[in-house]
Amino acid sequence: MSLRTALGRVKGLGSAKAGLAHWQSQRLSALCLIPLSLWFVYALMGIVNQPFADVVTWIRTPYVTVLLIALVLALLRHLQLGLQVVLEDYVHSPILQIASQVLLRGGAGIGALIAIFSILKIALA
Repeated sequence: MSLRTALGRVKGLGSAKAGLAHWQSQRLSALCLIPLSLWFVYALMGIVNQPFADVVTWIRTPYVTVLLIALVLALLRHLQLGLQVVLEDYVHSPILQIASQVLLRGGAGIGALIAIFSILKIALA
């Protein structure tokens, strides 16, 4: 029988550190993805059989450009946060965990830059 309180027993077992901020960020990105994804699917249904020139004209519409960039940013942020949790839970080697986290963040960042550059190149051409 221990005389320690419940708080005393859990102290020192590790903290969540930035767990709340991570959780909130993941939920916020998910909330952003709901209307953006619905808009994107609805918009794709309208342009699916259109000629290439009409699709480019559609992308050049200012609000479409902004919404596409927002969709890409929210999607890649949500992907990065979700995969980060998987890596933290299932990769046990510290070296592999650090390397995989760096690759994940770098890949998400590079993916975002390429996608935004591509959207802006079409929109501003």
